[in-house]
Amino acid sequence: MTNFYQIVAAGGPVMIPIVGMSVLTLGRALERAWFWYRLLSQEDRIVHDVLEAAHYDLERAAAIAEQASHLPIGRFLLAPLRLRYPTPETFRLALETAGDREFIEMRRGDKLLESVVGLAPLLGLLGTVTGLIITFANLKVGGGGSAADTTKAAAGIGEALTTTAGGMVAAIIALAVFRVLISLQAKQVEYFSIVGGELELIYRQRWYEPGLHQSQALLSSSNRSSTVI
Repeated sequence: MTNFYQIVAAGGPVMIPIVGMSVLTLGRALERAWFWYRLLSQEDRIVHDVLEAAHYDLERAAAIAEQASHLPIGRFLLAPLRLRYPTPETFRLALETAGDREFIEMRRGDKLLESVVGLAPLLGLLGTVTGLIITFANLKVGGGGSAADTTKAAAGIGEALTTTAGGMVAAIIALAVFRVLISLQAKQVEYFSIVGGELELIYRQRWYEPGLHQSQALLSSSNRSSTVI
């Protein structure tokens, strides 16, 4: 810990925002890691249970999805199942609206990481410039410099190198986390699309179309009876 404080101190004032951004990046990475761990470890089971129940009882499927409403996949599946006798178009619209809402939640923190990727190297460069200014200000061209001047010049070089390294490390960490999150988000978009299509197909074939055919049959039977009378 002492070495860490020494490194930060050696980097000068510019290291303070770099360290702050590093802390924010690590905090966001841990929060997103917990978010994705909970989702990825449970969503396959939730999807299986909801789709299996949807073949026989939509209310049971909705109840299973509601129990998982603390996760994006649960809220996504629950959105159309809570509707009362929707048309296929309304069913699909509910899925799409819920999906868009959940994708926004999944992208939370991306702007912070993008900002760190862009700002951290610039702050490192700023620290490099200020460090070199200190270095040249304390160099005595032509000799005659004291030991104290040499020490100050060395401190300036150390500040320049430390802030450069700090900015690069912060940006690299943020970029790595950002790319992992982008990959996970892209896979979830595909997964939600597949799952939503399967649920919509079940609803159409198992519930909507049979009910529509039955209604048409009853209407046709009623018309024939009226004609006979």
